Amino acid sequence: MAVSSARIDSGLCFITPAFMLRRMQSFPAYIHRDGGSQRVLIWVLLVLLASMTNTAGAEQQLTTSAATGAKTWALSHAGVHFSLTQILPEQGDAFYVNRGFSLEQIAPFTSSCVFMTVLRNDAAPGIVHFVRSRWQVRVDGKSHQFKTVAEWLDYFRAQQVARPALIAFQWAQFPPEQEYEPGGDWNQGMLAVGLSAGQRFDITAHWDVDGAAESATLTEVECAE
Repeated sequence: MAVSSARIDSGLCFITPAFMLRRMQSFPAYIHRDGGSQRVLIWVLLVLLASMTNTAGAEQQLTTSAATGAKTWALSHAGVHFSLTQILPEQGDAFYVNRGFSLEQIAPFTSSCVFMTVLRNDAAPGIVHFVRSRWQVRVDGKSHQFKTVAEWLDYFRAQQVARPALIAFQWAQFPPEQEYEPGGDWNQGMLAVGLSAGQRFDITAHWDVDGAAESATLTEVECAE
């Protein structure tokens, strides 16, 4: 999930030590000392940098990592940034094996079309509140349901995944519900949409600002192959 040096340089002006500390504290499951986890942590930080660029325009934008080929779909609407970045299956495998999963245990998740998902309140006129279960995915115009975080956790418990690995999995997911203050409050997390490699879909994020409904739709998003 690396980005080119030009994109990294353009994003660094937004990064401060305090900002990075806040992001790391929000995702403690990412912080490990072994070499493998350090490599995955670098990937997570690069995803963070990629998510902070190309947000000014109202139209959907598509960018591709020169290093990995992973694609990012992004748009800004009503002061809110929304983006999805492909997580390649091997990247997801490496991340979760370093957190206690076996390849067999995590494969159903990492092969189910996973994205690093970002929602950020850049300039909305109030607090952005969302409930992820209200978001909609459509494939060929038809509604598509996919597993919630709770359903994935139930599945992994049935596979007797160790509790520390379950905690790491839960922390890494895009939250089921959240609020973001104006001025750049945000977070990110993984979202598996339950489709096959190469499939395309549209996804609509719904949120409200002081009770007023808003939404934004990314179209023709493609599952990594």
